[in-house]
Amino acid sequence: MDRPWARVPPAAGKALRPYVVGATDEIIAEVRAQVSEYSRPLKGNFGNRITQGVTVALDQFVRLLGSDTELPDTRIYAELGRVEHREGRTLAALQSAYQVGTRTVWRAVGESPVARALPPDVIFALAEALFSYVEQLSAASVSGWAEEEAMRAGSLQTRRNALVEALVTQPPVPPAEIEKLATAAGWPLPARLAALVVDDAVEVAGRIPGAVAADLDPAGVAFVPAVREGLDELVRAALRDRTAVLGPVVPAAEAHRSAARARAAWPAHAAGLLARDGDPLLRADTHLVELLLVGAPDLAADLRERVLGPVQDMPSGAAARALETLRAWLDAHGDVTTAAAALHVHPQTVRYRLAGLREVYGEALDDPARRLELEVGLRALDAKP
Repeated sequence: MDRPWARVPPAAGKALRPYVVGATDEIIAEVRAQVSEYSRPLKGNFGNRITQGVTVALDQFVRLLGSDTELPDTRIYAELGRVEHREGRTLAALQSAYQVGTRTVWRAVGESPVARALPPDVIFALAEALFSYVEQLSAASVSGWAEEEAMRAGSLQTRRNALVEALVTQPPVPPAEIEKLATAAGWPLPARLAALVVDDAVEVAGRIPGAVAADLDPAGVAFVPAVREGLDELVRAALRDRTAVLGPVVPAAEAHRSAARARAAWPAHAAGLLARDGDPLLRADTHLVELLLVGAPDLAADLRERVLGPVQDMPSGAAARALETLRAWLDAHGDVTTAAAALHVHPQTVRYRLAGLREVYGEALDDPARRLELEVGLRALDAKP
């Protein structure tokens, strides 16, 4: 590591000591005046820490001048950064304090009669030594502040993980326990919310005001406070094209129900089986039939057989046309003209195809319950990989 203070003559350091150390009070006054976070009275631990920190730093700097030694242990300044974080002061405030202190001590040195008598090369070396010295102290404090921030963030996320896991648990965790966990996680419990299942849930939740999340397995879960309008748009903006399932909006006490609905839809949606329009965000409460089929695979298989069995002996092209026509006719509630428009064919073509469908499906086309089975069976075909 470069040691610019070694290029300052020892005699210069001794001569400058009174002016450097003597700037202590002025540095503290300037920091308090220019950095609002430090403007409170210098009392108790706060006053002692600030005064001692400045005094020790200046004394150490003067002792380094003219020596070829490395900077002494900076752990004290890393601890200072951690303490500043605990006190609630920002990283910007900490860095500003160092900058103000550096300018103040350099002004005190520059205005001294000793500095006026020094040759330019020594002045340049002295400036480099001061700024390099403070830079290293500042870096240590910033590192300590960042370590404390990371530790606090990790601890907070741990509490939020516990909260989210409690919210998704079935049977539901008692409301009093949820409120306790929410308070510990620093999350105001909303009156109504919706569960969002998505990979990288913590990252996504960071872009949704008031959301809380945990990256659970197999996919993360976020809880999003309900808004009167624009919930979908708010979530879409945070997703940035990620695949996700949004559960129904429910009271906070029923958060587990929204999560269960969204998590049930997640595997099929992630596999591309539910949103036929390619939309990455799926509203779980708009695909209830498909979710019923996902939860009952044997029943879904039987319903698919109700649809496919009658056409299995047809050539593949004819079978595909038959199913296409059946779907359009059912969707049109038996209206031939509407079905023909959906298929882009003449109504007479639909009537002709319907005659063929009646040959293979028989009375099922005229029985409401069996028609419903065919409709659900077609949905089951859509949801099958």
